[in-house]
Amino acid sequence: MGNWPGHVFPGVGFLLMGLWQLYNHIKLHCQRPKTYKPPVWFPAPKVRRLELYLILFCSFTQITTELFVGPSHHQPLDPDDWTIPPGHLKNFEHATICLSIFIYAAFALRFDKVPARSGQTVTLLAGAAAFAVEFLMFYLHSTDHAGLEGQYHRLLLAVITALLVTTLMGIGYPCSFAVGFTRSVCLVLQGVWFNMVGIMLYAPWFTPKGCHLQTGDGTLIVPCDDHASLHRAKALVNLQFAWSLAAVVVFSAWLYLRMSQKYPEVPEHEFLGKEEGQQADVFVLESPKKNRSADNKSESIFP
Repeated sequence: MGNWPGHVFPGVGFLLMGLWQLYNHIKLHCQRPKTYKPPVWFPAPKVRRLELYLILFCSFTQITTELFVGPSHHQPLDPDDWTIPPGHLKNFEHATICLSIFIYAAFALRFDKVPARSGQTVTLLAGAAAFAVEFLMFYLHSTDHAGLEGQYHRLLLAVITALLVTTLMGIGYPCSFAVGFTRSVCLVLQGVWFNMVGIMLYAPWFTPKGCHLQTGDGTLIVPCDDHASLHRAKALVNLQFAWSLAAVVVFSAWLYLRMSQKYPEVPEHEFLGKEEGQQADVFVLESPKKNRSADNKSESIFP
């Protein structure tokens, strides 16, 4: 991840996943504000488990890239004694983050195929564990994120912490729109910030005044000439984060206002829910003319 593609590509994935979650949380709450209880993941209109399939595919691709494409000679281990070389430790750390996300998606997929009474709780715990691993790997990173890089990653840790907390709160407050909405907003913010790190830190034309982009120990670093230059660069990073947060909040609030107009509240008696305990939350809507029949065909909430 020590370059712009290593941050931008995962950032785009987190951003798209966050937007998908945000859209569905808002839509579900607009239609069912009184009985709002979102799933951990949302089914897609045509390919129902598309969200989980994409997470599995992207995680596996990133693991393969970190272990076999990024390392020198495409070999993650030292061929002499089969140990992990010091320069490849960061690749294993990044791959471990992706593995934890892969495990979350695999369990979510399994619980959807074999419904369990506490499947959603266990899936949320797996998601929280993935964010915890991400936090630990970045906090205890083998690469010394000092100076300007450290400021970017410290702010990233703040976003990951918010994701971890809101995911755990989803277990105790499964019907809270504030929890689901905040978690989705934080996921969008993480995607935005990953892109900011990849572009603003590792693109040479955005390097702050008094700092220089150079290669050190196989990774890109941005040292600064003196303390004043470093202090100014860190202040610029803080401004970038504040502006990114403000932009995400404004967009999320605007999206909620627009969707509340497009998707008005639907009377509860028109909804037919699936059996309690199932992971799949495809809420169905009865036809107004046939809502008294028990054999009516149902439609997904997705148009």
